[in-house]
Amino acid sequence: MNEMYEMSIVTHYYSVVGVLIVILMNFFMLYKAIKIPTYQRQMSLFTPIGLIPLGGVIFTGIVMMAAKHLDFTIENIVMIVFSLCLIILEVKRVKTLKYLRSDLEQYKKYAVKLLSIEMFLTVSISAWMLF
Repeated sequence: MNEMYEMSIVTHYYSVVGVLIVILMNFFMLYKAIKIPTYQRQMSLFTPIGLIPLGGVIFTGIVMMAAKHLDFTIENIVMIVFSLCLIILEVKRVKTLKYLRSDLEQYKKYAVKLLSIEMFLTVSISAWMLF
């Protein structure tokens, strides 16, 4: 049981790094976007792939909670809330992009705001867990 818990901690860490990389890639793709249909196509391919690290974080968190006999600490509850916030922010960003027909610059401002919040949430919970 201890080996599973230790492996989950390492996998959890790398999944969080993966989430940060996905957010940075989203910033980069948004910065490079020129045409709406091209960007929508890129995001329709990248979004499912980009959510794999978030799924990894959630799955490894579940494994660690099971290894600790479902011990709900304040840290676990905060991580669950932050995961839900990240999912909601991604849904809002992708849903807005789905129906976007004009004004890419306005969408870029909106998406940068949402991605910045996602980055802040991820970095803040990571910093809190390290200290």
